[in-house]
Amino acid sequence: MAALAHTQLAALNRLLAEIAPTNRFYRGKLAAAGGLDGFESLDSFRARMPFTTKAELARDQIEHPPFGSTLTFPAETYTRFHQTSGTSGRPIIWLDNDASWQWVIENWKNIWRGAGARAGDSVFFAFSFGPFLGFWSAFYSAQQLGLRTIPAGGMSSSERVRFLLAQRPRILCCTPTYALRLADVARQESLDLSGSGVEVVMVAGEPGGSVPEVRARIEQSWPGAHVIDHHGMTEVGPVSYGSAADPTRLRVMHDRYFAEVLKPGTNVPIAPGESGELVLTTLGRAACPLLRYRTGDLVKPVALPGEEPAAYALAGGILGRVDDMVIVRGVNLYPTAMDAAVRALAEVREYQVEIDQRGTLAEIRVRFETDAGTADLTTELAARLRAAFQIRIEVERVPPGTLPVFEFKARRWKILK
Repeated sequence: MAALAHTQLAALNRLLAEIAPTNRFYRGKLAAAGGLDGFESLDSFRARMPFTTKAELARDQIEHPPFGSTLTFPAETYTRFHQTSGTSGRPIIWLDNDASWQWVIENWKNIWRGAGARAGDSVFFAFSFGPFLGFWSAFYSAQQLGLRTIPAGGMSSSERVRFLLAQRPRILCCTPTYALRLADVARQESLDLSGSGVEVVMVAGEPGGSVPEVRARIEQSWPGAHVIDHHGMTEVGPVSYGSAADPTRLRVMHDRYFAEVLKPGTNVPIAPGESGELVLTTLGRAACPLLRYRTGDLVKPVALPGEEPAAYALAGGILGRVDDMVIVRGVNLYPTAMDAAVRALAEVREYQVEIDQRGTLAEIRVRFETDAGTADLTTELAARLRAAFQIRIEVERVPPGTLPVFEFKARRWKILK
């Protein structure tokens, strides 16, 4: 058995020994799979253990309110409350006790190290803190590593830019969309970001940081800074991270997760070079574990030079969501591909994609804002979209301020049914 597989199997069986006696959600599943006493191999775990889905977790919390039956320990021993964003349905509540919360924090420390963060650096958190996991785990892990944490909640974008310029942090932490939004606000108010002090823009919450066109736009907007991407989920924790030396791939924390990439909707592994759905098993976080969790994230695994084939990275980061794909005139469209095509034009400030599925054939239109006086920008964008997707896409320029702006996850796709 390869060293990584041995490490993962040992961690998995330690986790199962801890959760099997008391975790109501998984005890029955483990019994049916013959795994109450652990598994003899990762292959047997893959073959016999059923999947966990987000819809299943949501249903469990409805049937066993308020927290569901996934807790391994008594509810009164849990100290952290978080919930998912609800972008794919009903928000899911997720609790941690002190030990599981520290497991999450240790994962985040890998992300900071990958970004080159060092004790004494200051980190500017450009978002309003809510019940989502990522903000809090990033904040507390930074403190434990000796970083100076600067919270910027409860402010307008204009106030955040001015506050950032006054504090001159080395690291800015936000979504890709909001990094561009802050730069737009600075430009509109004639504030010079070349003296911001920001050297690292750490992004997550949505695809984009690993997309070359989006990354280039952010780095152009924040002179002297480079973009670091990472990804995770409230119910799973921090999963992967990038680096300045390898910006187009996210390294999976294989010692913390058993990761599978399967053909969507199946238990069939993808072939080499293909993309598929990421399925994760937490190898810790015993207070609230997840076994073979179908994340819905589309990824493309690639081997890392000099490492075991199982220790792969994710080329291009998160490519999209299984349920985000729409088909227009026989063409599969993903938000990340659209973002790459649109963001290649620096003059586009904001955009929205409208998919009209009310007729016999779906129609697509891209609305965009710009403050540039270029008369033929609409024609140029339409030509770029046609070249990227091989279909005609209607393009409409709208006045600045027409389209919504986003602080957290952008929702630029509007589906009309």
